[in-house]
Amino acid sequence: MSTLPPDDDDEGDAPALPPGMRNYMTPAGHARLRAELHALMRVERPKVVEIVSWAAGNGDRSENGDYLYGKKRLREIDRRARFLGKRLEIAAVVDPAAQPNRGQVFFGATVTYATERDEERTVTILGVDEADITRGEVSLHSPIARALLRARVGDAVRMQTPRGWEEVEIVAIAYPQG
Repeated sequence: MSTLPPDDDDEGDAPALPPGMRNYMTPAGHARLRAELHALMRVERPKVVEIVSWAAGNGDRSENGDYLYGKKRLREIDRRARFLGKRLEIAAVVDPAAQPNRGQVFFGATVTYATERDEERTVTILGVDEADITRGEVSLHSPIARALLRARVGDAVRMQTPRGWEEVEIVAIAYPQG
């Protein structure tokens, strides 16, 4: 199942990349985007084209729900496919398991930090297209990731939060095993 943007531009609600930046992603994130593009173009689009073709042969297209919905769906599929193609084109696949400097926070790191209120939080720094805050994943370009990058265990860093500036201490850094 795909997640198509609801509006008419190519990016929809997708997060923007800073100008000139590569689209860093893990091998798993890259594979998910490629799989979604493949499913759209090789499975879903041909089915919709078949329905639109059948519906067009039924006569009056102005009141034909299958035809009208199918054409709209084709536009959504094509828009999402263009977006995925552009994102994959600028992708820089980085395997966090191959990170040699595991004592410092870089792309793909899972970081546990303590807040000023003595709460521990854990986040994984991933690419903009694969980060999901509900799973504890943050984008490489997010304020939290920018604050944590290059820090080491025991370092205190300042980060911008909804409550304002907060100092946090790095408690642990982990990378996937290779």
